[in-house]
Amino acid sequence: MSKVLKEFTVDEVSQHNKEGDLWIVIDSKVYDVSRFADLHPGGASVLYAESVAGQDATQVFFGLHRQEVLHRPQYARLQIGSIQGQEETIKPLAPGEVSQVPYAEPTWLSPGYSSPYYNDNHRRFHKAIRKLFVEVVQPEAIRCEDSGKKISQEVVDKLSEMNFLAMRIGPGKHLKGRTLMGGIVKPEEFDYFHELIINTELARFGTRGFLDGVLNGGVIGLPPILNFGTPEQQARFVPDILAGKKYISLAITEAFAGSDVGGIQTVAVRDGDHWIVSGIKKWITNGHFSDYFTTLCKTDAGFVVLLIERGEGVSTTPIKTSYSSTAGTCTITFDKVRVPVANTLGKVGNGMTVILSNFNHERWMITGQSLGSQRVVVEECLKWTNQRTAFGKPLNGQAVIRSKLAAMIARVEAAQSWVESITYQMNNMSYAQQSDKLAGPIALLKQFVSRTSRETAEDATQIFGGRSITATGMGKIIENYHRTSPFDSILGGAEDVLGDLGVRQAIRKMPTNVRL
Repeated sequence: MSKVLKEFTVDEVSQHNKEGDLWIVIDSKVYDVSRFADLHPGGASVLYAESVAGQDATQVFFGLHRQEVLHRPQYARLQIGSIQGQEETIKPLAPGEVSQVPYAEPTWLSPGYSSPYYNDNHRRFHKAIRKLFVEVVQPEAIRCEDSGKKISQEVVDKLSEMNFLAMRIGPGKHLKGRTLMGGIVKPEEFDYFHELIINTELARFGTRGFLDGVLNGGVIGLPPILNFGTPEQQARFVPDILAGKKYISLAITEAFAGSDVGGIQTVAVRDGDHWIVSGIKKWITNGHFSDYFTTLCKTDAGFVVLLIERGEGVSTTPIKTSYSSTAGTCTITFDKVRVPVANTLGKVGNGMTVILSNFNHERWMITGQSLGSQRVVVEECLKWTNQRTAFGKPLNGQAVIRSKLAAMIARVEAAQSWVESITYQMNNMSYAQQSDKLAGPIALLKQFVSRTSRETAEDATQIFGGRSITATGMGKIIENYHRTSPFDSILGGAEDVLGDLGVRQAIRKMPTNVRL
């Protein structure tokens, strides 16, 4: 049975203001902290201060703690009642609800704004996705980010019921016959804006390692099978991967071959009906818990892509990075692994085409996630500067703080506009047209968003001060963001390489008959 909560007057509460008999009010709720005082992480003296003991401590509380603290069971049970005639005003968003903080949401979700890109189906889809992620994914994201464990099979199964991985791969024939998000969107209606919604919403929890751990390996490792695999290969491997029963990762990068994909040293030698594969892949996302590896190898006849199954001769070793090991980042060692020739994806000598075919989509995906993370940081900073008092006034009363907020808002809104413009083009181009026309723009877009994200990380760190380098408490999302935002500038291609790619593509398309 839940305890019966009483109503108190302000005067009644004020009488309980000493050691052994200590009450406080936070947002109209009355808490008895008499026994808790000596256990308070910040020390008992904070609670005995004149502005707190027996008083309305709402402003003091939110200058030190996140709203979520009040909802933890060990603290929620301290509530004994509420203030007569007052109502709770500070409430967490309900699952699926949109934030009212300015610039916390893209304009298409903000009241009074319209967009040429999104329709009512996108809005219904967004609400359902946010609700699903808040209820199912967020608790798992926090748990895994802290523990370093991979995503649980229970959560994967719940996501797979919605055809989560199939949607993350984007529009295409692989969606045919599937029920997406309980039928909210039909397979033939699903477009890149639906997928963009998924990518940005996944990034809202301030858990960057988990963001890669929630099957990102499948997003980049499965398309080569869908696009170049034989019907037999697709029938054998695709169903279990899309159902979340098997995991796959993309194995390209090596110690001597990062952005220089052509520099790989992993070798495949033909031996009858098998390839003998030897080599080491490094920094492979999801690799440590993958069952399959979409692997680029070199042969005497050029590059080849092989689907290698975990088994004899295949071993993985975790790599400690600056983000959580929940991403499953690892080194893969292939020690004379026998791989059936039937597991060859595409033609021998055409391996680079097979691998490069999905790079645009991967970079666009990373950009969407980076954008989603950056917008969350803008919201965090707007909230914090509104409730934190320094030098006798709210932080947002300081001109230098408002200047940082202006720069952050400008960056995220510019990035949003560019991402949506590119996404619209993707919706109206074939895969081949995207490769021809969008490889350069997507490369430049990713460079821009990842660079602005680090600028925003620096501004947010200064705004939150010491809390921004603390892994828990008020600044925990900023700490995670500042520590992990460089991942977006490396994964899928380093910034400088992508910037050069974008300009080289532009130069190749320069008309021959133009002069100043």
